[in-house]
Amino acid sequence: MKSFLIGAGVLIAAASLASAETKAGLTESVTIAGKTVSIKYSAPAVNGRVGKLFGKDGQVGSDATYPVWRAGANAATALHTDADLDLGGLAVPKGDYSLYINVANPAAWELIVNKQTGQSGMTYDAKQDLGRVKMTIGKPPAMVEQLKYTLTGAGGNKGKLQLDWENVAASVTFTVK
Repeated sequence: MKSFLIGAGVLIAAASLASAETKAGLTESVTIAGKTVSIKYSAPAVNGRVGKLFGKDGQVGSDATYPVWRAGANAATALHTDADLDLGGLAVPKGDYSLYINVANPAAWELIVNKQTGQSGMTYDAKQDLGRVKMTIGKPPAMVEQLKYTLTGAGGNKGKLQLDWENVAASVTFTVK
């Protein structure tokens, strides 16, 4: 019985650790006006680092690309759009892009749409930027353990891209052209 309880305890501990690790290969998508917009990303976990993720002394601040953050983990976060978009005022032609976020100002993040694709999230070339747009910053209703992207329709040909992680909710609206 004692070995059974020890084994069960080890399995529970392993499951808890696994759930707090990065999840790779996640995809979020929405279809608006018959066109699909999708994001492929890896989602890091807060993993006990509440208040220690953002800022130059935080986890993200240790990235070589800081204050530009890969907006996820592992490979650069990928955006695919079947249609031309107006993303927060930035014209984004249909195609494939990488997303980064400038987190230098905690109250005013900028979403960066980069033309380079397929690279590591730690490889960022500002010369490849299509452009940058201001994000709306807020707080989620509760702390978000695992980074999450959400793409939602907002009626007609409009949508919203949102990232939630830790105590930050950052979003930008878009229009499918």
